[in-house]
Amino acid sequence: MRILLIVFSVLVAFPISIHAAGDPFVVETVAGDFDRPWALAFLPDGDFLVTERDGVLWRVASDGQTRTAIKGLPRIVARGQAGLFDIALDPDFSQNNRVYIAYAGQGNGGYGTEIARARLSLSDNILVETTVLFRALPKSGSNQHFGGKLLFLPDDTLLLSLGERNDMREAQNKGNHLGAIIRIDRDGNVPTDNPFVKQSYAKPEIYSYGHRNIQGLALQPGTGVVFEHEHGPRGGDEVNIIKPGRNYGWPEITYGLDYTGFKITDRTAAPGMEQPLIHWSPSIAPSGMAFYDGDLFPEWRGHLLVGALAGESLRVLEVDGDRIGQQQTYLKDLGERIRDVRVGPDGAVYLLTDSAEGRLLRLVPKS
Repeated sequence: MRILLIVFSVLVAFPISIHAAGDPFVVETVAGDFDRPWALAFLPDGDFLVTERDGVLWRVASDGQTRTAIKGLPRIVARGQAGLFDIALDPDFSQNNRVYIAYAGQGNGGYGTEIARARLSLSDNILVETTVLFRALPKSGSNQHFGGKLLFLPDDTLLLSLGERNDMREAQNKGNHLGAIIRIDRDGNVPTDNPFVKQSYAKPEIYSYGHRNIQGLALQPGTGVVFEHEHGPRGGDEVNIIKPGRNYGWPEITYGLDYTGFKITDRTAAPGMEQPLIHWSPSIAPSGMAFYDGDLFPEWRGHLLVGALAGESLRVLEVDGDRIGQQQTYLKDLGERIRDVRVGPDGAVYLLTDSAEGRLLRLVPKS
């Protein structure tokens, strides 16, 4: 066992984390007592939307003092890692009040990740006109690796990350949605410029494939470049730049090991498969991701903010084109799993902590 641990430890990726001597912020608790909160969105009036994995959507007042459960959610399966995942506001939310919800839904002898669109009645705190736009196929009885992150692109098409449901070999099969990022338009239709629409054996929604379990999607300001991060097995967590039609290698290539300690593959690279910008071994279990583009932390502008579940920290990554520079680690003393990371309209950084007593936190500069 001692030999195995030594071998595993040398997989640590460059660059080495820099642990800051003093945090440049103070941590404020906006609201607490959430049960496994998963995702956060900002309403135009300053209120927050917070999803809980067990299937509750909260509208939280801007001061955090009151909250209301939003009614009218679609039927959600909550077991294991399944449940209510991400929520995204329509690019024209101020005109149409539409929201998009990623969640685990039941059907065909199993369950899987779905997208529903609904109109949020702000006066009644209810979802109406709900339509299911996408269902990942095939359904599975596995309760692991659902993905569930949503991201609107500059052309108003929508990305959804999908895990491979712990069936690793299917991540290389374009005949299903497992281990893929899919792209649809706001009505659920397949864009005609998706990379595999002309391949009869491939699911036309697929945008990229060969992923394990993506828990972060972010759009780089000014460039429109899509960044993602995903969980490796035992080590091998990755940050990638997503390009349409590309194969990201899982499980044919990986920097991680099986949970037993044995190799999944001897290869960390292969022709036609993308390399990560950075990988973490041991795993930090990255979750939530955002580019900082606010004014409160000018030293972070253009940096990538990544939450860590197992790593119980906030990582701030310097981005220089297609490479990652220095990496700073914050909030280790907090001792909490970070589930989601968002940059608010006010330039503050907002975090959700993952526990049965989860909190919505705000990071603001020290005065």
